[in-house]
Amino acid sequence: MSLALIIALISFIGWVYLAFFHDAFWQPLTFPLSPEPTTWPEVAIIVPARNETDSLPQTLPSWLAQDYKGVWRVILVDDHSTDGTAATARAIAKRLGREDRLEVIAAPDLPQGWLGKVAAMQAGVAASQSDYILFTDADIRHAPHSLSRLVARAVEMKLDLTSQMVRLRCVAVAEKLLIPAFVFFFGMLYPFRRANDANHDMAAAAGGTMLVRRKALQNAGGMAALRNALIDDCTLARAIKLAGGGADEQGLPVKGRIELTLATDTESLRPYPDIADVWDMVARTAFTQLRYSTAMLAGALCGLSLLFLVPPLLPVLSDSAGAGLWAMAAWLLMALIYVPMVMFYKQSPLWALTLPLAAAIYMAATFDSALRYWRGQGGLWKGRAQAS
Repeated sequence: MSLALIIALISFIGWVYLAFFHDAFWQPLTFPLSPEPTTWPEVAIIVPARNETDSLPQTLPSWLAQDYKGVWRVILVDDHSTDGTAATARAIAKRLGREDRLEVIAAPDLPQGWLGKVAAMQAGVAASQSDYILFTDADIRHAPHSLSRLVARAVEMKLDLTSQMVRLRCVAVAEKLLIPAFVFFFGMLYPFRRANDANHDMAAAAGGTMLVRRKALQNAGGMAALRNALIDDCTLARAIKLAGGGADEQGLPVKGRIELTLATDTESLRPYPDIADVWDMVARTAFTQLRYSTAMLAGALCGLSLLFLVPPLLPVLSDSAGAGLWAMAAWLLMALIYVPMVMFYKQSPLWALTLPLAAAIYMAATFDSALRYWRGQGGLWKGRAQAS
């Protein structure tokens, strides 16, 4: 048996495992509608905003137009913006006649050991006393029923954290190539069904929409538990899940209940028109995900090459017919399980064949993430280098 054939078989077996034994990560998961609760808990929508004057005219009206029947308000935390973010927010609320729904506060000076965005989130938490907190981003546009459905789901399922990965913009060619792939890779790394399993330690969330029960946040140590976390959403999910919420009938500790799904009508308006835009998004946190480990980086790149690069390249580079056939079978299986995500983003199924190219770009961006960290430029966001 030739080396090429062995490599092709390993790649194919890897895709068989991912397709059938990895918690169906490739099937888009959304939550069903829940009945209205008997009473609607109080909610604070907390939005950390740093230099978001361009985004707010498109997103702030959606937050202020929520049809939620309980007590709620929006707390926008101006994170040391230099573009008039706070004034823009107040002007929009005044124009819409919704000043009573919006509170704009200034983030305090960055505390020692805290990252900027997390500190801004903490400022919003401290300014509220609500039963639930909805963390969202300044570039996220919510449907009018978004808050109502999130709370109804949280109450029905007794969730401590209800998170949705919002629909990312997918218009430009670069976005069509890379955005569905980004969500696919995220699900491969954090299978939603496994993260949602109360019996499993894995936890994940998406920062664009995170509805948190205040008591669960307090049990997890508050925002201080993630004060220096660059990947704040997944860190928060893990803290809440592991902190738990009491004990079961046998007196055993119960993990916190979390749920992560894909949103269908909440969307990010942030554009990624060029490959470089997506590249920067990935390079900001990829090496953090690998715990700044050179060994994990090497292992990840080798594993991803085996899964994503071998299938399209081996038939061209090897003169072994058997190796070529198994590699092509791996590519076909890869494309087949990628189709549902491509369709979720309303793109032609033919885009599924481009997943190896998308993977190659993400691999290069991951390596660049390590280079940035080694140069002291890790986690650069809004002018701040947050990991070095």
